[in-house]
Amino acid sequence: MVNFLVAAALAAASPQVAPEPIVAISEVRPALFAVSDADTTIYIFGTFHALDGQTDWFKSSVRGAFESSNELVLETLVPEGPDRAQLSSMPRYRGLMTPSASFLATTRMAINAGRSQGMQVDNGADMVLRHAAEAEGKGVAGLETLESQLNMFTKMPSALTREPKPGEPIPETSPMDSLSKAMTEMQTAWKHGDQSVFVRMLGQLDANSPATYRMMFTERNARWADWIRARLQTPGTVFVAVGAGHLAGKDSLLVQLAQRGIPSQRIN
Repeated sequence: MVNFLVAAALAAASPQVAPEPIVAISEVRPALFAVSDADTTIYIFGTFHALDGQTDWFKSSVRGAFESSNELVLETLVPEGPDRAQLSSMPRYRGLMTPSASFLATTRMAINAGRSQGMQVDNGADMVLRHAAEAEGKGVAGLETLESQLNMFTKMPSALTREPKPGEPIPETSPMDSLSKAMTEMQTAWKHGDQSVFVRMLGQLDANSPATYRMMFTERNARWADWIRARLQTPGTVFVAVGAGHLAGKDSLLVQLAQRGIPSQRIN
């Protein structure tokens, strides 16, 4: 789940373009989409992995879609409690817990920036949905294994940031301040279902580190689109929850589905 926070950190490290103002929306309504055929409905919800826990977003259309679903599918299932803290000591994960020093630094910066704004992974939409599903006895699964996600992190380029090009403005604020501001902006956009902020973030990430963008978003979105296409062959109702960044931009999961002849509909 931390991958989206890392993407935000990498984007915030890029030369910034002027942000577009977020349109004020009184109702909290994070983006929710659906694809369906005659006997299958798959809801696709864009999550924010770390939230301040001060907003009641789990209601209305999101709650209704969740309650009507028989199964919750997340990006991956991360161990909770003591198991999560001891991941690096587990034999099955030990060889995959060796990302580059620059990636580790970026990860720590992303988590610390979120915490400085009161955001916690335990308050994130993914965790709230998982606990709700487990409490109601719904099946919970992952689109990818934790091993595959950790393996992706070990393959990240060692140089995740770059020097400004000639003529580009030099940032006036520290990377931590820039990231904290970006995290707040993205959380506000997420609550209002505003995809434009994520489109801009992804564009900055693609420009700053194309290989990272490809591994974290393009390739995974394509695999998940194939999973959804296959799942449509089985009757039922499924609630799929992935980071909001995966539903925005030119290579989004929704674009990948459209390329496979599967249109999506925004329902909130």
